[in-house]
Amino acid sequence: MQSEKLRLRKIQHLAHEITDEMNKSGVLTHLETLIPVIDNLSRAIGDLTDSYGKYSLDYVEEKVENAHTLLFNKEKVDVYL
Repeated sequence: MQSEKLRLRKIQHLAHEITDEMNKSGVLTHLETLIPVIDNLSRAIGDLTDSYGKYSLDYVEEKVENAHTLLFNKEKVDVYL
């Protein structure tokens, strides 16, 4: 259970960084980057909102990490190592 809490915290941290970055400037540019970022986040949210309460933490984590990587143009890094 502790591992799941850490993974959820990591996902939350990445999502907050994404939100901060997207709200930092008043003008949204680079649609070729933003569209896949939004797509990955939408898929993660879609999985979390399953009406049966069944979701894959691996899938959600992957999609949020992908969105973060796309937005910040950097290699995937585990911030909790």
